[in-house]
Amino acid sequence: MLVATAATFVVVYNATGSQLRGEIDHDLTDDTNQLSQALTPLDAQTTGQLVAAARHYVSSQSYSATSTLLFALVPGQASVSNHPELLDAGAPDNGETAAQQSRENGAGRRLLVPRAGYSVQTVPDVGRMRILERVLPIGPLAVVVGAGEPLAIVETAQHGVARSFLLAGALTLALALVASYLAGARVSGPLRRMASVATRVDAGDLEPRMEVSPGRGGEVQVLAEAFNRMLDRLAEAFASQREFVADASHELRTPLTVIRGQLEVLAAQASPSEQEVRRVERLVQAEIARISRLVDDLLLLARAEEMDFLQIESIDVRPFVGELWDGVSLTAQRRFELGSVPEGSLRADPDRVAQAIRNLARNAIEHTEEGAGLVRLEVDPDGPGRILFAVLDDGPGIPAGERERVFERFHRTDPARARSEGGAGLGLAIVRAIADAHGGRVRAREGRGGRGALVELTLPGFRRS
Repeated sequence: MLVATAATFVVVYNATGSQLRGEIDHDLTDDTNQLSQALTPLDAQTTGQLVAAARHYVSSQSYSATSTLLFALVPGQASVSNHPELLDAGAPDNGETAAQQSRENGAGRRLLVPRAGYSVQTVPDVGRMRILERVLPIGPLAVVVGAGEPLAIVETAQHGVARSFLLAGALTLALALVASYLAGARVSGPLRRMASVATRVDAGDLEPRMEVSPGRGGEVQVLAEAFNRMLDRLAEAFASQREFVADASHELRTPLTVIRGQLEVLAAQASPSEQEVRRVERLVQAEIARISRLVDDLLLLARAEEMDFLQIESIDVRPFVGELWDGVSLTAQRRFELGSVPEGSLRADPDRVAQAIRNLARNAIEHTEEGAGLVRLEVDPDGPGRILFAVLDDGPGIPAGERERVFERFHRTDPARARSEGGAGLGLAIVRAIADAHGGRVRAREGRGGRGALVELTLPGFRRS
């Protein structure tokens, strides 16, 4: 505001002076033209007659401190002016000292020196004056005619502009400062509160949230809402991480406890029998195998977001599904069924797809009765360029409130279920990770006829033959 006001002041100040000086120059031109026209017809007269005519003309144009000064300089004759005491040296008057009068006489004498064109000179008792002098040839003489007007009006106008700008500029700057402070406080207030919240979050406290007045909109509101959503996701991620670490530690601790207990039992016997050693060996090997599977699953989940997690290639769907389901049917005593499989190819990682389908089948096997339990795989196109793998069973099903949570790590629909029966709870989490990596999705639904469970895996990249 200060720079803009200063620039505007300079422009207006200079423009005001230029405009008034232009008007003065126009008046001086008119005055010198009229004086010239009054003397031009006298080119055949004597110098005395010329001086008399000039004196007659200028005497009719009385002079005051705010009017036009007219003068004529005739060679060999006294100067003619409507302000005679200005050009003629005189005695001190109006209480002036001899020195002051001497300076005034010197200034008057400088006016007697011809200067063709415009000039600015300091005139006694008047101040700075704009003067136009013109050389007028009359017969053999070169008469100088001139006119002058004081510049006090220009200076007065410019001083008025300066005073107005100082007053208006100071008032405008004060109002701008107040308005800027209020606007800055309105904007920076929420930002300061946000900075305080961010400081607490940086210190490890994820509970505070950024609050903005309901009526406030714009970028601050958007920033606060985005920051709060980020904190919500961050808190969920930390909670999930803590839960994951706790569950993983528990899952690893359980087989390790079994192994340590069995070895302690074996070590407590001075001469354990071969049968006892074999029993402990089988238990230890089973627990080690469980640990190995758990570690493999954790490593797979950790790698699920890496770029090289998938090795994409073209899969011939019908033989791929047939061979895979034949292998699954040999893992348990269930009623395995395979629906019709469409012909076509799928751009996917065959190992990961096979692992996902095996995990879905293993989940169904764990929740169905041995021998009579139904485990069925259906494969169908699911819209343009997508294929659906659906594994259904006739077990107890998945409660509606658990159908999304079953894909979380270490989650079980029945918390009391023994780990030896239900596994570590990573199978469906791995299925989701594989689906996400392919750009697909997985979801759990109620089984056919309201009984059992139906888990659907949808993948893109399918093309019919």
